Amino acid sequence: MTLHIAFDNSYARLPDRFHARQTPEPVAAPRLLALNADLARGLGLDPDALASPEGVAMLAGNAVPAGAEPLAQAYAGHQFGGFVPQLGDGRALLLGEVVDPAGARHDIQLKGSGRTPFSRMGDGRAWLGPVLREYVVSEAMAALGVPTTRALAAVATGEWVFREDRLPGAVLTRVASSHIRVGTFQFFAARQDTEALRLLFEHTRARHYPDAHTPLEVLRAAVDAQARLVAQWMALGFIHGVMNTDNCHVGGLTIDYGPCAFMDAYHPDTVFSSIDRGGRYAYANQPQIAVWNLAQFATTLLPLMEGDRNAAIEAATEAVHGFAETYQAAWLARFRAKLGLQQAQDGDAKLIETLLSRMAVQGADFTRTFRGLVRGTAGAEFREPEAWDAFAADWAARVASEGGTPQAARARAATANPARIPRNHRVEEMIAAAVAGDIGPFDRLMAALADPWSDTADMADLEAAPRPDERVRATFCGT
Repeated sequence: MTLHIAFDNSYARLPDRFHARQTPEPVAAPRLLALNADLARGLGLDPDALASPEGVAMLAGNAVPAGAEPLAQAYAGHQFGGFVPQLGDGRALLLGEVVDPAGARHDIQLKGSGRTPFSRMGDGRAWLGPVLREYVVSEAMAALGVPTTRALAAVATGEWVFREDRLPGAVLTRVASSHIRVGTFQFFAARQDTEALRLLFEHTRARHYPDAHTPLEVLRAAVDAQARLVAQWMALGFIHGVMNTDNCHVGGLTIDYGPCAFMDAYHPDTVFSSIDRGGRYAYANQPQIAVWNLAQFATTLLPLMEGDRNAAIEAATEAVHGFAETYQAAWLARFRAKLGLQQAQDGDAKLIETLLSRMAVQGADFTRTFRGLVRGTAGAEFREPEAWDAFAADWAARVASEGGTPQAARARAATANPARIPRNHRVEEMIAAAVAGDIGPFDRLMAALADPWSDTADMADLEAAPRPDERVRATFCGT
């Protein structure tokens, strides 16, 4: 079957200083592990052609299809608050862009495709664990309705990658509306390259915010998108893990799933990332870090803003400060939905915060508590069930205040509280099985997470909180 992809590569048409043209490094024995057929069809691609030997060769980086213009994108970034003026795609290549049947543009990127000029001391490869982790978590996020990059395919390379141990290599094919980061703007701002900033701004505006016309309007739109995105993370108990500016997407996508994780037992200070030793990117810190990242984005746009510089700084500052109002409204809306509430009332924030505080004290599981509200089993998540009972009485009174019933509220809450998330211990089990040659747990996990809202008896084990000996206390980026 002939593979044909109608590439239309707008980023490759930007000047050479935006990227480094690079051919993927071939691998020894590519083998298809997973193919997202539904996503392929949505992009206007033929899943059967992608699964053919010709398609697998492309997905592994062994063949460059006609029309592709592989390149590594240049960017900078603040990493844990410290600015690095040059980072860039050190183990990823943008093959090209496709326009789907609905007219939307998408990047197709290979992650783990070999060294680039931005690799520094790295080998440019990825091992199987992080590839499957990103595949599972990004597709779970998509099923949960969260803006995200997507996983099109995972291919085993037949080669070893050396980290702490010898590990099997893999390549992830990632799809996104773009891979433009705050760090992409920082790369050119650090070089005082106003011409490149203007070109990047116009490219970004066209791809993500076509209704915005000025840098300030784009900034406001980005602030709004990030505020709504982080509110969704918080409502799902999701912790990104490394919210550096080079991992902050200007279009409001969740990107770069490294040491990410979903919380089991709720606590606002929860950290999983092994490299986040100070808790900079803890669960509760994510909103304020998003504001910090957006302030860096605003700084890069100042040279493009017309008029008096002080007036531009004031306007940009006001735009960034607008995050708080948008985020709080989105956060309240998400958590009201999780409680099955229909109307906004004064005191809702206090009601929600009271529940979260009790969950933290009681060690209650985040996902199971809210799904337990739907099922009438939430009290079982508390060490002292009376702590839930006290909240449940307040919740029932709040439901009654808008003329509702607990039964109707629970039915509404079922659409906002997933039964299943990618549990850390299940993800680790899946990776261990895949390393041993068994892809079955991956397939089962993907099937379970494709419909996270339904009660499915034969998937009950994937909903369970970890036993003490199963708890994952640290996650790793895989580089």
